[in-house]
Amino acid sequence: MSPERVVIGTRGSALALWQADHVASLLRAAHPGLVVERNIIVTTGDRTPQGPVWESGGKAVWVKELEAALLANEIDLAVHSLKDVPAELAPGLALAAIPARADVRDALVSRNGATLADLPVGAHVGTTSLRRICQVKTLRPDLRLEPLRGNLDTRLRKVSEGRMDAAILACAGLDRLGLSQHIAERIPVERMLPAIGQGALAIEIRVTDEGTRVLCRALASEEAEITVAAERSLLHRLGAGCRTPVAGTAHLQQDKLELWGLVGNPDGAIMLREHVAGPPSAAQALGQALAEALLARGADRILAEFA
Repeated sequence: MSPERVVIGTRGSALALWQADHVASLLRAAHPGLVVERNIIVTTGDRTPQGPVWESGGKAVWVKELEAALLANEIDLAVHSLKDVPAELAPGLALAAIPARADVRDALVSRNGATLADLPVGAHVGTTSLRRICQVKTLRPDLRLEPLRGNLDTRLRKVSEGRMDAAILACAGLDRLGLSQHIAERIPVERMLPAIGQGALAIEIRVTDEGTRVLCRALASEEAEITVAAERSLLHRLGAGCRTPVAGTAHLQQDKLELWGLVGNPDGAIMLREHVAGPPSAAQALGQALAEALLARGADRILAEFA
């Protein structure tokens, strides 16, 4: 039997609150009469807003307090940006559903509307990930890359005030908060592969909570879950996380699932990129196969530097 009331756990940033409220609205629409409440939880990532994410403990800094609240029965489900969720969940927890996915691409925000190719030599570009750093250094080795933390408004303000010439952010976050007008370029995945799970939301629950699982399954997107399964299988086999320069994205079209993956050195000196394709039913196997192809080319040696 499904519960009549559920509590959603979320971080307190504007984007996290939008995501939690979006899931709440979907739940109410799918289950009329369901009472949905929100519990804001401060994470390690929120308490350490300075410095690169990879120096603060990787992806777990955004989710571990939410997972602890789930395990303590303080909340019934947690809503995350899937790209922030480690390949290994805390024991006793599971992803109940992945709703329809937003734009997976990275966005360039620049002070004068310049694209990545048009930025002046030596321009200062802010980014929070090693994945973006290694790919930008391959595309534009002349640019000066600087760590950029803070909520979206803070990052955009640093660009508009001239503290940085440009910043690379996720299209999905800007779109969701109505900030798309700041996007100078939606960078094609052929030029810059996004983070694993980028553009997707993850609904996490306790494994034993069958009632909440049933409620959440009404929100699931088959296409999103297939592409995410392939991408997270790649991530899991590589044993990689936020501290590593790993990228990947899957695309489903009719009965064909394509998956691209990348592992690179932060300085852009080595960039390993592979592609596989197959039936959607083989999503996890495709992720593992792509990981094996990258490992065979030396990805393990790159990743060992970040263990």
